[in-house]
Order: sequence, then C-alpha cells, then structure tokens
Amino acid sequence: MHTPSRSSFLIAGIAVASLVGSGQALAYGAGDVYTRIGVAKVSPKGGNGTLDTALGDLAVDVQDKTDFAFTLGYRFHDKFGVELLAALPFEHDIHLNGANIASTKHLPPTLTLQYYPLGGSDSRVQPYAGVGVNYTRFSSEQVDIEGVDLHLDNSWGAAGQVGVDLLIDEHWALNAAAWYLDIDTDASVGGSAAGSVEIDPVVVMAGVSYRF
Repeated sequence: MHTPSRSSFLIAGIAVASLVGSGQALAYGAGDVYTRIGVAKVSPKGGNGTLDTALGDLAVDVQDKTDFAFTLGYRFHDKFGVELLAALPFEHDIHLNGANIASTKHLPPTLTLQYYPLGGSDSRVQPYAGVGVNYTRFSSEQVDIEGVDLHLDNSWGAAGQVGVDLLIDEHWALNAAAWYLDIDTDASVGGSAAGSVEIDPVVVMAGVSYRF
C-alpha cells in the first residue's frame, strides 16, 4: 500500500488553507464599509401633473436625465445594512404644454435599510433589496417666459431599492441597482400656488463597488 509522503500532506494543507483564505477574503457581511460609483439615469413617470397659472393650465412633463452618482454604505449585520444614495445635482428639462420652456435642478439623497439574502457567505453573486426615505432639494428653477418665475418646494417621500453585486475580488465588484423614489412637490408660479408636480422617478445605476 502506498503511504502519502509528508510533502503530499503539506501540499494538501496549503491547498485547503488557500481555499479557506479565499472564502474569508470574499466573505460578504457584517463590518463591510463600501462605496458604489456609477452612471445613473433618473426617469420620471410620464404626465407629472397640471399647473394652474395666469397663463392657463400647463401640463407638466419632467424629462429624463443621466449623470454621475455614488453611494456610501455599511453592513452592521451579515444580512442587513444601510446605504446613502448621493449625487451631483441632476438638471432636468421641463416641458410645459409640450414646449421645452422650463428646467430645475434637484439633489435626491436617499437612505435605505437593506437586506442581503446571501450575506455572510462567499457567494460571488450578492443580491439585495431595501426600503427607506428620500429627501429632494430643488434649486435653480427657470422658465423661459419673461416676468414668470417657478418655485418647487423641497419634498420627503418613501423609497424602494433592488440591486446586485457581482464580486470580482475581496475589494471590487460590478454593481447594478434601481430605486423607486416618491417625489411630489408643491409648485408656485409667479408667487402664487399652482398645484403639485408628481415626479416619482425610477433611478437605474450601473457601475462598480469597492469594499474598504
């Protein structure tokens, strides 16, 4: 009978240690601090309301916008974490009665509590879902009609999120994510209340994730 040599045991031990070390390096869970960076498209729902103005009723249609966005997150449990969506201000054109005569910038920080069903494992595919709250700050509203100004109130609303990380190594992953944001704002035209604008966008982002 052939007896394994000590070198064989050594090689096997190194192989097992490598596998264990690899699993630990990819372990995805409690204590992770990370950022996700990518390109995001904000797509408001169609038909965002009607403004009652001295110029008559104006149908509002807020246009899509694509720009840079990023998130910061922390997993306080293998399967639970929190994440903040941040970005540079998105500038949207606004069609009034079909004409491109208005615009606004908005900053939509969104905080979500996330659930990771495969958290705590070394699976390279890590889906997640989250619920939370969105705060939207509007600025730089403009209307291309002389003597008319537009103001949009800041808003609070609910948020939902789904996403997935595809792990490359212990630090890097590919990421895709989507949010639904409940954004409703009261509008004033020429200093007078004119109704509400329901933007309610879907935000889709693709990019990379980095774990510190």
